Amino acid sequence: MKNDRDYRPIILFGIILFFILFVGLFTPVRDKISFRVENLKNRLYMLSNSPADTVFVPQGGEENISMLSQTAEGTQTPTITMTMTVPPTETAVSVTPAATATPTLKPTATITPPPLPESAHIDGVKYEDQHGIWNYCAPTNLSMALTFWGWKGNRLDAGKWLKPFDKDKNVMFYEMENFVAEQTQLRSIVRSGGTPELLKKLIAAGFPILIEKGSFMQEVSGAYSWMGHYNVITGYNDATQIWTVQDSYYKPNYEVTYETLYKEWKCFNFEFMIVYPGDKEAELYSLLGPYVNSDWAKQNAFEMANNQVAEAQDDESRFYAYFNRGTSQVALTDYYGAAQSYDMAFSYYANLDTKTRPYRIVWYQTGPYYAYYYSGRYQDVINLANITLASTNEPYLEESYYWRAMAEAALGEFESAQADVQSCLDIHPGFVACSSLSAEIGMGGS
Repeated sequence: MKNDRDYRPIILFGIILFFILFVGLFTPVRDKISFRVENLKNRLYMLSNSPADTVFVPQGGEENISMLSQTAEGTQTPTITMTMTVPPTETAVSVTPAATATPTLKPTATITPPPLPESAHIDGVKYEDQHGIWNYCAPTNLSMALTFWGWKGNRLDAGKWLKPFDKDKNVMFYEMENFVAEQTQLRSIVRSGGTPELLKKLIAAGFPILIEKGSFMQEVSGAYSWMGHYNVITGYNDATQIWTVQDSYYKPNYEVTYETLYKEWKCFNFEFMIVYPGDKEAELYSLLGPYVNSDWAKQNAFEMANNQVAEAQDDESRFYAYFNRGTSQVALTDYYGAAQSYDMAFSYYANLDTKTRPYRIVWYQTGPYYAYYYSGRYQDVINLANITLASTNEPYLEESYYWRAMAEAALGEFESAQADVQSCLDIHPGFVACSSLSAEIGMGGS
């Protein structure tokens, strides 16, 4: 007897079910394949493009560079001829956790702290690697810092909040602070101007430290170039001059020399973040001393950068010294002075070998945008954003779109500004600053 039953729907259902099970059971395989495909695409792009060849030349900075060149070997601050009172826009971007309130503390001169041990190591950090997902350094390192104190999540939990769009090129420290405040029961504090001695003090007391640094790492083209990278520091040894870090790119308990880490950390103005539970706050504040006071820390970082300017012996060190000074001046809301410092930094950048130019630096540090925008140098903001966005075939840098939109809006170019705001929000849905700017542009352009 002939069977007239049509099995095609059953077969089709079986194929769909198999595909769903395959994807679900073999997600790591899928992620690895996707990662390799993206790697290949970027490799092809880098072979035909050389972002390090492009140099940003500030249009409004020629006179500033001439003036600052006369004090390049000194520690004096450029004369400020204009005062900007507009607060940094990160107040619109981020939510400052209550835990980061900074009471004024004065170090007690009559108490001599006990000497630090020659070496110390913190056990118990649950290592995670960043591989398989593009640019997952920040969520991975923050996860390691959080799980040490009992947080139950992992890098994916942090990443879903920090990077709604996986290909977002960078996560800032302030975004990580916000995550800790809004998504965990822990607290955090971020400061610039740290020192190796402070790191040792914190490690000896059992506090891992999260830092951002500039490292020469292998990129998709196979060459080595400068990139921003996070590390969780968990140990030191004075006898061997070695730091122990949890490096999400390389391996757990990765060893870095004192000299190397200092040079890499200096690229980010010696900025650091500490995650901690509330019952450890008094102990942590005692260890931090004057660093608890945000204003003191900003001024200290500025003075450190001035010393770097005075001590710089070559164009590379001068570039980072002036860049750090600009970053510190932005933190102190001295935008005009910061613009002058950044002008000097970019003038030295132009002298660097293309193999060592840190062409990604504005991916991670947006201080120049603040400085130029609040100094009224809107075209410099646009030009810098253009170069930064053109430095990759995947320009997923929401901050650069935001600042270019800000400058375009200031120049009355509302259509271009709205397009950039939309690009910003496509990369980072819910990005507060872009959402606010979109509403303002709508009113300003009507």
